Amino acid sequence: MFLRNAWYVASWSKDVGRELRPTRILGEDIVLYRTESGRPAALEDACPHRKLPLSAGKLIGDTVECGYHGLTFDCSGSCVRAPTQEGMIPKRAVVRSYPVADKWNLLWIWMGEPELANPDEIFPIENFENPSWGMTDGGEMDIACNYLYVVDNLLDPSHVAWVHVSSFAGAGTENQPLEIDTLENGVLVSRWIHDRPVPPYYADLVKFEGNCDRKQHYECQLPAIAINKSVFSPAGTGGADKPLHEKTFVNISYNFMTPIDEENTRYYWFQHRNTDPDDKAISERMLAGARMAFIEDRDILVRVQKGMAERKTPYLNLGLDAGAMRFRKLLERRMEQEQQRQV
Repeated sequence: MFLRNAWYVASWSKDVGRELRPTRILGEDIVLYRTESGRPAALEDACPHRKLPLSAGKLIGDTVECGYHGLTFDCSGSCVRAPTQEGMIPKRAVVRSYPVADKWNLLWIWMGEPELANPDEIFPIENFENPSWGMTDGGEMDIACNYLYVVDNLLDPSHVAWVHVSSFAGAGTENQPLEIDTLENGVLVSRWIHDRPVPPYYADLVKFEGNCDRKQHYECQLPAIAINKSVFSPAGTGGADKPLHEKTFVNISYNFMTPIDEENTRYYWFQHRNTDPDDKAISERMLAGARMAFIEDRDILVRVQKGMAERKTPYLNLGLDAGAMRFRKLLERRMEQEQQRQV
C-alpha cells in the first residue's frame, strides 16, 4: 500500500532528456522523457496492444512510437497514429500519463489523481537559492527493502552510535532522551546533546575549537521525505531556548525515498550547509562521507527486510521507534482518507 496523491522524486532532472528512460515507481512501470521544448513527460511504459514497453520504442518529436506495430502516443497518453489500422485509431489505444514537474534539480511525479496535482505543493527547500549556503551535488541509491524501513532509520537518531561509528556518531547519541513532535504532515524527533566532542565527520567543518552543543533534528514528511539537520554550536551556547551562535554550523541532509515496489526503494539525497558556498572540495568530501554512511545504512536495511520478511518469531518495538511508529500511523490515516475518496 502506498500514498498515491503525493509528489515523489522520479529522477534527478539532469538525468532525463531526449531519450526514453524506463523506471518503476509504486509498482508501476513508467517511461520518462522530455519534449523538444524541454518539458518533462511521463507515460505508462506499456503499449496497450501487447504491453511491449514503450521505452523499447522510439521518441519521435514529442511522441513515443511503439517498437512492435508503430502505435504512437503523445504526452497526454493519447494514440495519435496507428499505421496498421488504415487510419482508424482504436478507442482503447490509450496509455496513462502522469503529472511531472522539475523543482530543486529533481524531477517529481504525481502518482495519484491527476486533477489533484499541484506543483506548488512540492516539498519546499529552505535556502535553496541562498548564495551563502553550500550544497553537494547529491546522490542516488537503490536499497532492497521496503521504503518504510528507510523511514524508520531516518527517524532514529540512536542508530548512529552503532552503524556510523567512524562518521556521524558521537558521545551521547546512544542514550540521550528524545523529544517527539507530531507535525501537520509528518513527525520530528530531536534532542540537544551538550558539551561533547564534535563527531569525526564534522570535526574540520565547524568554525570553532573544542567541544560542542549538538542538536540532532530527524524529521520525516509525507509521503517519505526526511530532513536530517545537524546543528553544532560552541559548548555552552546551544539549546532549544537559545538563539544560534554566530559560529554555529548547520548541515541539512534532504532525503527522498521513492518506493520502487513493496520490497525496493530508490533513495535520493543532497546536503545543504550554512558555510563555504563555493568550496567544491568540501562539497565533494561531504558527499563522499554521506554516501559511505548511507551504504552502511543500506547494508543493515537489506538484512532487516530479509529478517522481517522471513521472521519465525514476533518482532518488538523499542522506545527509540516511537517517532517512526507515529509517522506510520499518520501515513495510514492519509491512505485511509485517500481510499475513502475513491469509494
